[in-house]
Amino acid sequence: MRAAVPGYGEQPGAAGLLGTALVDTVRRTGASAGMLYLLDEATQTLGLAVLCGLPEEVTWPWHRVPLGAATPGSVAIREDRLVWVGSQEEMARAYPRVAASAPYRFALAAAPLPGRSRCWGCLVLLWPASHPEHASRRERGHISAEARGIAHALDQSPDPPQASEQPLRVSLTEPHPYAARTPQAAVDYAERLPEGALALDLEGRITFVNGAAAALLGRATDRLLGTRPWQSAPWLDQPAVEEHYRTAVISREPVEFTASDPSGRLLCFQLYPDASGISVRIVPAPAPAPAPAPAPLDPAPAPAPADDQPASTASRPTHTGRLYQLLHLASALTETVAVSDVVELVAGQVLPAFGADGLVLSAAEAGRLKITGWHGYDRQTIEHLDGLPLGTDITPAGHVLSTGIPSFFGSAEELAGEFPQAPLISGKHAWAFLPLLISGRPVGCCILSYDRPHTFTADERAVLTSLAGLIAQALDRAQLYDSAHGLALGLQETLLPHSLPAVPGLTMAARYLPASRGMDIGGDFYDVIRLDATTVAAVIGDVQGHNVSAAALMGQVRTAIRATAGAPPDQVLTHTNHVLMDLGTDLLVSTLYAQIDLAHGQATLASAGHPPPLLHRPGQPGLVVDLDPGPLFGIDIDTPYPVTDLPLPPGSTLALYTDGLVEVPGTDPDRTAADLAEHLALQPAEDVENLIDHLIRRAWPTGRYTDDTALLLLRTTDL
Repeated sequence: MRAAVPGYGEQPGAAGLLGTALVDTVRRTGASAGMLYLLDEATQTLGLAVLCGLPEEVTWPWHRVPLGAATPGSVAIREDRLVWVGSQEEMARAYPRVAASAPYRFALAAAPLPGRSRCWGCLVLLWPASHPEHASRRERGHISAEARGIAHALDQSPDPPQASEQPLRVSLTEPHPYAARTPQAAVDYAERLPEGALALDLEGRITFVNGAAAALLGRATDRLLGTRPWQSAPWLDQPAVEEHYRTAVISREPVEFTASDPSGRLLCFQLYPDASGISVRIVPAPAPAPAPAPAPLDPAPAPAPADDQPASTASRPTHTGRLYQLLHLASALTETVAVSDVVELVAGQVLPAFGADGLVLSAAEAGRLKITGWHGYDRQTIEHLDGLPLGTDITPAGHVLSTGIPSFFGSAEELAGEFPQAPLISGKHAWAFLPLLISGRPVGCCILSYDRPHTFTADERAVLTSLAGLIAQALDRAQLYDSAHGLALGLQETLLPHSLPAVPGLTMAARYLPASRGMDIGGDFYDVIRLDATTVAAVIGDVQGHNVSAAALMGQVRTAIRATAGAPPDQVLTHTNHVLMDLGTDLLVSTLYAQIDLAHGQATLASAGHPPPLLHRPGQPGLVVDLDPGPLFGIDIDTPYPVTDLPLPPGSTLALYTDGLVEVPGTDPDRTAADLAEHLALQPAEDVENLIDHLIRRAWPTGRYTDDTALLLLRTTDL
């Protein structure tokens, strides 16, 4: 049975087939909802491509997910395994951001989509709260098999689909072949009931209402159909009502609650969800016990709004969805590190959340607004806006910073009334100017813009105003990080070689890879020292720690090695160890020193507790060199360092690395090193610059390193 794929019909397009595959997977696994994410390898993000069984507004925070984020799908890809989360408590413990934006009872599985040559993305499935907390081995195998099947379909597709800003929504239900014959009978049945009957789709819109329900809600049937109950009946516009709906649609459990209509009558609402929507039963509830009469001096309660008049916009409560938006964005902003992270988050999640099309994020710097990021604008417009004085009157940015009060303009005419030049700059049609302040100090300004007129509701203004404070905190913190980061990189660059020496008979390539988080500075180092016309020394090492102290000690170790280079390798290490012990540091250092005689095709190696190198010789398999290592520097001053001799005929490739290259979470370092050695043998003639990058991608396909890594590649050639 084929799935109904809106927008694709029976066309065999890749996206339509992917939608069908998701629906079939949801049905076969007994899940209640599903999502398919596709991996954008260039940006290392997951984009939601297909969705079924869930309201889109529930999934908006997860339309685009960084591969390094703490989400089940990201972890499934990074660690190449099925991730199962069986309860709300486990979700809160392992993935607090997900739990904050979806605090409901459900079970979840995330499985990678392993293609022939790449990982396509991941499959995410949800089950109702009634599902057992633990998945059986057979069920896990079934889910993984479904994911492999989808990946195989993507491998076979000549034009694989790409994730877009608007994911494809597919339906889990199809009409019964006899359903068209009995619609009037169903309507007549519902109309004869003395109680109210509503049907909602998964987005919360009313698809059916009988006369009794319309009378109880106080609205005509035609004013209810196609609306959400809390929109067409203002007295239901309260967070609790929307929250009950979201609980039913995600947990797929019956929900019951009561609410008072404008006359004070108490109504009982019973929600019964399934994969197609929610059936709602509405009946009068028993009247509560009368409350004691107020004392004569008590003020009279405010009158309820008239039946045809919605409550004041200013007094309306913020929707539950908006509250979860704020919770999600707040938790996401706490994870940003650099200014670029803040810009990416605001552009990728805040804009879609509020339907905006453009973003300008600027920082207050030396009395001017320096633009740090933008989205939806051309570069010429940004250059015109960059560097405006804080007190500028060209746009409202200066005004909102001086007053600390956000400004909202729903149309170009409205903005032109106060700032005539502003609408002409960008061609946008609505704007939210949000001051970014910390304790009254201006940090910058965040501008959201729209390509069409937009009415800012009271809850939008409230959430955006609150969000501005969170963005200000994140931006200020990120600016401090970027300053420290720049200082750290400058120090690191001065301590590592600016270039490798030119040596006849040897081609070389080197990489230093800072960890994805933190100061981006540590104690990993490498060096190549030319000893004479045909002899070089190659060294690689790792100082314990990831801070300025580790980097400073690394510089001292490099200097000590250079001072002794040319002596036998074991003497070089012994001398360096003595220097380190004299410094009295508590930090330990691992080092591998190789002296290469190019004229005779021979290398002599000595190791101070460092991982052994990888080696490939022409016509032979790649291998991990078997070394007898001595102790780390800083442990014992009198321990000798054994040496190992290696023949290096022309065409041999030697790879020296620090442990960050092979210590990949979820893998065995020895197995990773062996795999990289085998990979050396598969690329015997590849340029060393390309080969070194291939080795890094082989070990860390996500590009997010959990530890600093140094890698030095040396290939002997004919003299």
